[in-house]
Amino acid sequence: MADSIASRLEAAGVTLPEAAAPAANYVPSVVYGGLLQTSGQLPLDGGKLAVSGKLGAGVSLEEGQKAARLCAINILAQAKSAVSGDWSRLGRLLKLTVFVASDAGFTEQHKVANGASDFLVEILGDNGRHARSAVGVPALPMDAAVEIEALFEVA
Repeated sequence: MADSIASRLEAAGVTLPEAAAPAANYVPSVVYGGLLQTSGQLPLDGGKLAVSGKLGAGVSLEEGQKAARLCAINILAQAKSAVSGDWSRLGRLLKLTVFVASDAGFTEQHKVANGASDFLVEILGDNGRHARSAVGVPALPMDAAVEIEALFEVA
């Protein structure tokens, strides 16, 4: 699987960034027992917020899906850092929690979340199939359009 992750990232044209440092008083991930929990990841690209605002009020569904994909890329960067670059330690993705900054009338949070889910299944294969929650919220840190946290099995 470890070679598969690296080769699938390469085939997708994705180079993982360095894992982002925390923006406040928290750690980017925690390994406890056989679990790896990431802190929420924003849609950063090149260290800068790539998609901001609210879905249904200026941010399109396609932009939201792009934001979710960027969050997933940053989740993988955090996971790689947490396992010291040893992809063989990363097991199944158990759960994603997707927060979507949403206008009151926007109800397609689940479709936004597909931007992350589809990408993670593409990269992780069957180990990327996961449980998920997609929740609309009035605002996210730094006016991000999407924030996602993940729970993995680790060895």
